[in-house]
Amino acid sequence: MKELQPLNENVILDMSSDKAEQRTASGIIIPDTAKEKPQTAKVLAIGTIENPAIAIGDTVLFKKYSGTELGYEGKKMLVIPYADLLAKVVETDEI
Repeated sequence: MKELQPLNENVILDMSSDKAEQRTASGIIIPDTAKEKPQTAKVLAIGTIENPAIAIGDTVLFKKYSGTELGYEGKKMLVIPYADLLAKVVETDEI
């Protein structure tokens, strides 16, 4: 099995999203090109980063126009510098 391993201080994010057709309330189909690019994704791999604050499987928030999109073995991915990650999405209990 082949897998991508990011080099240096890069992170690979899974950009495969739900491909369900989206429609407006009046029934107009919204094409993929008109949808806003998501800013959250799941971490697939982490490069050589000393003491990373994230782990594989975490969901992170990243800068809007950062990274390089690529396709590999049918998956849509984003290779992004670790410094362009803004936050980690954490589940918490309601108070």
